[in-house]
Amino acid sequence: MEEYIISVGKVEEWQMTSDIAALDRVFERAKRVLVGGGIVALVREQRSGQVYRFEEFSTLEDFEIYRRGVYKYLNG
Repeated sequence: MEEYIISVGKVEEWQMTSDIAALDRVFERAKRVLVGGGIVALVREQRSGQVYRFEEFSTLEDFEIYRRGVYKYLNG
């Protein structure tokens, strides 16, 4: 089963800089993985370099809720 990892730190960076193109690319790739039966995981990297997974999506519906939250305050 395919797995796609999304770094929440990068998503937050793209939100702050309003890099909608980068967000679109990541979310389109994630959507393709989900449609293909894979899993999308959210991870966060600590300052120590340790990476931990804190959320997984296996359905488009659940992932869409997350995606809408990311875009909520962006214009575009």
